[in-house]
Amino acid sequence: MAIALVLAVIVAIFIVRTLRIVPQQHEWVVERLGKFDRTLTPGLNFVVPFIERVAYKHSLKEVPLDVPSQVCITKDNTQLQVDGIIYFQVTDPMRASYGSSNYVFAITQLAQTLLRSVIGKMELDKTFEERDSINASVVNALDEAAMNWGVKVLRYEIKDLTPPAEILRAMQAQITAEREKRALIAASEGRRQEQINIATGEREAFIARSEGAKQAEINKAQGEAAAITAVADATAGAIRMIAEAIRSPGGEQAVQLKVAERAVDAYSHLAQKNNTMIVPGNMSEVSALIATAMALMKAKAPGSP
Repeated sequence: MAIALVLAVIVAIFIVRTLRIVPQQHEWVVERLGKFDRTLTPGLNFVVPFIERVAYKHSLKEVPLDVPSQVCITKDNTQLQVDGIIYFQVTDPMRASYGSSNYVFAITQLAQTLLRSVIGKMELDKTFEERDSINASVVNALDEAAMNWGVKVLRYEIKDLTPPAEILRAMQAQITAEREKRALIAASEGRRQEQINIATGEREAFIARSEGAKQAEINKAQGEAAAITAVADATAGAIRMIAEAIRSPGGEQAVQLKVAERAVDAYSHLAQKNNTMIVPGNMSEVSALIATAMALMKAKAPGSP
């Protein structure tokens, strides 16, 4: 009975040591007689008791690793307190087991060293502007070194950059001065634009007034020209009508009568005024004057022979 119980205990221990259930996103490293043999994947696995053993257990999940804060010296000899975090993942359990005695500590130390080197090449102002560049430089260097440790470095992020209090006060004063400068520039630009707008408005108003005056003069000149043309056309029409009347039967006699009447009327007006008047001694000279006028009118009349 006792022997059966002992055998049952031995079998139970054998079964327990033989069966291995690996969780999801985990891999276990198995050694046979102290030497690497294989890697157990998630699920049910079998291990030979007393000959094989699970030496290392690794999680394949992404792991965040806080990098301790440290003081870095910038290119312009300014102390800068830097705090960061690394995200890494085990990709090769065998190398992670045998490539480094402590790959987490190795990654942390290497990250601090690389960060000091990268920041030492930059001036203080650039460290605030080039965070992405700093992160990329650290990740590239870390990933290259961590390949031998079976680890993939995914990201590095700077959590905080803290310069000394004196530098902070100087930076705040610089920011205040820069803002005041921008405010003054904006105010001067506003005044400049205002003067430009006023000058532009006055120029456009002057141009509009001059264009109006010009158009008024043009309109006036066109009106006067039209009036002159109308008067000339009317005069020409009257002259043509007179010429036609002269050429008609009895026209010359009517003209002679009209000229005679005008001459007599002129003499009568001269006689009514207090003027010295010389009257021709021979009234036949009046008829000669009328004949001369008629001759001139015939010469001037259109279509006269």
